[in-house]
Amino acid sequence: MKKSEIVVNVREVKDAMPIAFLVQTASQFESKIYIDCEDKHVNAKSIMGMMTLTLEKGTKVSVSADGSDEDRALTKIGEFLTGQ
Repeated sequence: MKKSEIVVNVREVKDAMPIAFLVQTASQFESKIYIDCEDKHVNAKSIMGMMTLTLEKGTKVSVSADGSDEDRALTKIGEFLTGQ
């Protein structure tokens, strides 16, 4: 399992479209991917779970991935959240 701390650097990721894109991105990987934000631990492949998070610019999150493609998964999720 790999984990990375990320500071969200995109304008807003709490609306439906960005969340749907983030879930779609996470779903491309075999690895289990979770995002921890404040007191919530959410499966990044769950649209309903992700909608419960408030991911605003400057929010610090922890992203963990466990599986055969965990490195690529962390990179892609990190790129999305940091706007790269």
